[in-house]
Amino acid sequence: MNIKLTNGKKIITRSKEQYEANIKSFELRGFKLVSDKVKEVKETTTDKVVKLKPKKKKGKKKWNN
Repeated sequence: MNIKLTNGKKIITRSKEQYEANIKSFELRGFKLVSDKVKEVKETTTDKVVKLKPKKKKGKKKWNN
């Protein structure tokens, strides 16, 4: 039986025997079972959006020849 592991970016497939033999090394490298991963959904609110001011334009330097 194969097990899928993920570290956030990458998904790898390993056999169950290999995973059980090397659980600590997978945890050190940041891999977790895909089934344990729960997607978090954040609600967005547009009430607290701060508008940015436009950048001030700098004048060109005049070169004297």
